[in-house]
Amino acid sequence: MATHALPARPDPLLADLARCRDLTVALVGPLSDADATVQSMPDASPAKWHLAHTTWFLETFVLRDHVPGYTAFDPSFAYLFNSYYDAEGARHSRTARGLITRPSLDRIIAWRAHVDAAIANAAPRLGPDARTLIELGIHHEQQHQELLQTDILHLFAQNPTAPAIWDHPRDTPAAVPGPIEWIPGRTGIVQVGHGDSSFAFDCEGPRHDVLLHPHALADRTVTNAEWAHFIADGGYDRPDHWLSDGWAWVKAEAIEAPLYWQRTGDGWSSFALDGLHPIRPAAPVTHISHYEADAYARWAGERLPTEPEWESAAAGHDAAGGNQLDIAGPVRPRAAPAGPGCRALFGDVWEWTGSAYLPYPGFRTAPGAVGEYNGKFMSGQSVLKGGSCATPRGHVRASYRNFFYPHQRWQFTGLRLARDL
Repeated sequence: MATHALPARPDPLLADLARCRDLTVALVGPLSDADATVQSMPDASPAKWHLAHTTWFLETFVLRDHVPGYTAFDPSFAYLFNSYYDAEGARHSRTARGLITRPSLDRIIAWRAHVDAAIANAAPRLGPDARTLIELGIHHEQQHQELLQTDILHLFAQNPTAPAIWDHPRDTPAAVPGPIEWIPGRTGIVQVGHGDSSFAFDCEGPRHDVLLHPHALADRTVTNAEWAHFIADGGYDRPDHWLSDGWAWVKAEAIEAPLYWQRTGDGWSSFALDGLHPIRPAAPVTHISHYEADAYARWAGERLPTEPEWESAAAGHDAAGGNQLDIAGPVRPRAAPAGPGCRALFGDVWEWTGSAYLPYPGFRTAPGAVGEYNGKFMSGQSVLKGGSCATPRGHVRASYRNFFYPHQRWQFTGLRLARDL
């Protein structure tokens, strides 16, 4: 009796990698080579650089280190597209990434295809360590997908004609929500941090005990309408609401409103990936710094939540729900849906906390170059939680720790208030 071999089962890891890599390319679909080359500020990187750096990561840590005989697509790319890995040697200055006119965008796309094909070809022979690095590479690229969108937004905002990157019709504005409702949080000793076998970045663990005092969180984030009241009440003009460093930043940078807000007649408009539009009053305020979030909280007579308070509240919520990135397009925060309890904890805007980005008890950096991923940045930065409209769906979880310096605001950053009980 004849026997037939069963068809090979598709590799779920390679399927995840392909979806991730395809989305990155789709995000730069509307861009010209010139659009993809320019760097609008030192904190941002050119779109072309994001495409290249994520490819360098896979070529270096998977193909070079785990595929015998692999030859680099172009040896000069290791110098051009290393980000901050000191163990990998010298690298091009971050502030000068916008001066790399060559290689072209097409050349980088060809490199991406070359690396993707090499990984697919080598996959049946790769061991567990290499597959773990591919998984890390996927999550690393998802982080850069969000940065890619916010960096493109910042670049196009410098153009006085306010061009739309994605020209799509906007949805109908939502009704302005009623007053904030306060949701009591858990008290006593609770556990936070990542603690199971699923993927997480090293900075999310170890899981550990913390003590929570009586507190409550707002049921939703602060809206554009509420922020406009803060401005009208002199929020940016009165030093009594501001941290000293924050007030110095406001005065030095002449800050008067969230990033991308512009006065239009007797109201406000904001620039987004689909161009300049009047602000949506019910939508969460975004593109605010930690200094601004803290000042608003003080003005409102409240405070920012701590990281453990936020994480404890989010533990029972669907981290893959809410307004997050699914396909390339004009992402933007949307009004919180109706419902009980804390709403829209995941998606829309990253929520500033009052917690410093510091190591958890027992944290140890991983050996080798990949150990430089998070640990060495644990100084002078604040934690944000929950993801945003530009975060790829499935990327975040309650334990996820995003971090930025307190003056930075070109990401989709907002706030949820907290209070002591």
